[in-house]
Amino acid sequence: MIAKLIKYFIYIYQKYAPTDLRQSCRFEPSCSNYMLMAIDKYGVWRGVLLGLKRIARCKYPNGGTDYP
Repeated sequence: MIAKLIKYFIYIYQKYAPTDLRQSCRFEPSCSNYMLMAIDKYGVWRGVLLGLKRIARCKYPNGGTDYP
């Protein structure tokens, strides 16, 4: 239930966040897609933690391809 709620908020962000913000991600896949994949792979708590760590790294010189 919690996983569906968190995923719902991520989908809302992906749909309604400003385009400049969504397209500024330095990683492939984007940070929001990374968090969705991490939740599917590791569960809610670890997936969200990994996603937040990824967002914290989203600045120069980091970037590139990174999958959970």
